[in-house]
Amino acid sequence: MSNPDATVPDPDPSGSTFRPPGGRAPRPDPARRVSDWVAERVLERIGRGELEPGQRLPGERQLAEQLNVSRVSVRAALQSLKTQGFLTAVQGGGTRVVSSAGTMDAALTAMVRVKLENLYDLVEIRMALETWAARRAAERATTDQLAAIGGIVEAMGEPGRDRTADDIDFHVAIGRAAGSPVYLHILATIREILGQMVEFHHSPLFAVDREDAMLGHHRAIYEALSRRAPDDAADAIRTHLLWVLDRYRQIATGAGAPLPDGADDGQ
Repeated sequence: MSNPDATVPDPDPSGSTFRPPGGRAPRPDPARRVSDWVAERVLERIGRGELEPGQRLPGERQLAEQLNVSRVSVRAALQSLKTQGFLTAVQGGGTRVVSSAGTMDAALTAMVRVKLENLYDLVEIRMALETWAARRAAERATTDQLAAIGGIVEAMGEPGRDRTADDIDFHVAIGRAAGSPVYLHILATIREILGQMVEFHHSPLFAVDREDAMLGHHRAIYEALSRRAPDDAADAIRTHLLWVLDRYRQIATGAGAPLPDGADDGQ
């Protein structure tokens, strides 16, 4: 019977985590349990952003081949990471990365529903986070990442298109371009409420005669990113979210219409 804690000789002195194309696989330190070593390699991939929240891991066989260990060792490592809350089983088989979303996301959504002031706070917090991400993306985005953001903006401009999904993809793409796994996990934590906000922003109540203005905001953000102008990118995000805040206040104090999910004004 295979032992997940068996040791494997010949450690790779390069410290490489996964097998390079055409190269040999790395080997764990013979003085350590193989399953612990495998768990660390998976955590490294999560920490570097190679595995994002919600993303499925390669299968046990593929991971075993990449790491040059047995499938038993991989299985033990994945079980350990599930117990620690880093991974979760996927229905039908497989494993995916989790974040701290879950209960926190549901609680955040509930808070926004019961008081409009909390929604204002959330937009201001988004402003702080997303201006930071825009600066980083302007500095670090790859050519492919910029092209992906540009493609989303182009799709948003197609006549008659439902822009809700594109809008969410746009903000997530900027997060990826920022090159920060921490930021991606923060996005994953607030994904439900962010999705509801964006859906509301493209509803008739919020967006009537304003879709073109929002498209212009997104184009301005992309244009600043493509010029690799961090300050301009941050300013474009800030301009967009300040506009969103102003629109919330117009709806709440002008037409008196409800905001997402019946949030009241806290009075």
